[in-house]
Amino acid sequence: MKRALVPIFLAWFSLAACAGSATAKRHKSVESQTLAWVEKHVDEQILFLEKTVNINSGTMNLAGVREVGEHYRKAFDAIGMKTEWIELPSAMGRAGHLVATQKGKPGAKRLLLIGHLDTVFELDSPFQRFERRGHMATGPGTADMKGGNAVILYALRALHAAGALDSLNITVVFTGDEEKPGAPLAATRKVLIESAKNSDVALGFESIVDHMDTATIARRGFRGWVLKVKGKQGHSSQIFGTKFGYGAIYEVARILNAFRETLGGEENLTFSPGRILGGTELRHDMAAAKGEVYGKSNVIPKVVEAVGDLRALTPEQVERTQAAMQAIVRANLPGTKAELVFEEGYPPMAPTDGNRSLLSMLSKINQSLGRKPIEAVPPSRRGAADISFAAPYVPSMGGLGLLGNGDHSPAEKVDLRSVGVSTSRAALLFYQLGTQQR
Repeated sequence: MKRALVPIFLAWFSLAACAGSATAKRHKSVESQTLAWVEKHVDEQILFLEKTVNINSGTMNLAGVREVGEHYRKAFDAIGMKTEWIELPSAMGRAGHLVATQKGKPGAKRLLLIGHLDTVFELDSPFQRFERRGHMATGPGTADMKGGNAVILYALRALHAAGALDSLNITVVFTGDEEKPGAPLAATRKVLIESAKNSDVALGFESIVDHMDTATIARRGFRGWVLKVKGKQGHSSQIFGTKFGYGAIYEVARILNAFRETLGGEENLTFSPGRILGGTELRHDMAAAKGEVYGKSNVIPKVVEAVGDLRALTPEQVERTQAAMQAIVRANLPGTKAELVFEEGYPPMAPTDGNRSLLSMLSKINQSLGRKPIEAVPPSRRGAADISFAAPYVPSMGGLGLLGNGDHSPAEKVDLRSVGVSTSRAALLFYQLGTQQR
């Protein structure tokens, strides 16, 4: 597990040192001390991860989310960072967010580091404990994303031990409701958006996918949609006629099939109907994602409701797709009416030049540690994440946590061999970015 990172890094840095630059020598000293500290504290970091995983912090377990946040708050306080718990209105039913800041040198780049404290596993879930099996560990949040939170903390602790943290401009935002955000999003993500606007770079620490040498510079945004269709109720023998028309079910079938025929196959675009109810009468509980319908086979159906999501890579793709879907909805079959409403959601993280520059920088760091160049993960491989709220404002990169898989399932796990590597390259990335001028 404890890969010999320091000698590899020193060999890489020798050219800069030979140049006799005082700055290069200082950077070499800080970075070599940082790597040594990380390597020495891997086992401690795993124990910290285990402690936080064993605290249930399902989004709706507000006390549990706050308890995990308190562990991090004390740890950030211990290295001299200023911490604050951001309360949300009680009506939202969410725990709030943890923010930690370090004010460094004026004019240096300001870094925003993003994680979340909650998991999808609520108090009634049977999946509750951290279990280690060799170099693998299972547990709720090991990958998504208590492992990534620990990477942020221990990278900052390493820089503090090397005497470098005080000079950096850092903001850490750990949200408490990423898995089931409160509404409206403009309110629950206010602190994250404001932090992004006051930063120069945003880095997200959700789990690494596929293999260790990857990162995320693009991910699709998503928003929900609700389609409501009305028809004229009558005897089924009169369907298609001028008096009753086609009925609500034929109309919803036309609309959904037209979505597929018109928009299906476009790269990085999906629009999936997840639930549909229709008949003469229906009761639809949107919050509980369930409902009841009534309808006889000899009656033209009067009402249909369908819900789904839309995922796209750029704001332009979102707008264009929504406009096309609305045009399809408006072309009603005789005797029917339809309405399509889009809900607020996560914005896309488009693949910008700034994001690519961050990937290139991380790739060089990774190679300095004796590893391969970093590959960009295809956008279709990632779901939505909080970093998407920062991406419209600053260059952004994600997928910097631990190597893991099985997210949102009882098979969620991480490879503990990734702890030292992820934390080392995160610390070097923080330092190299944070010592640059804006």
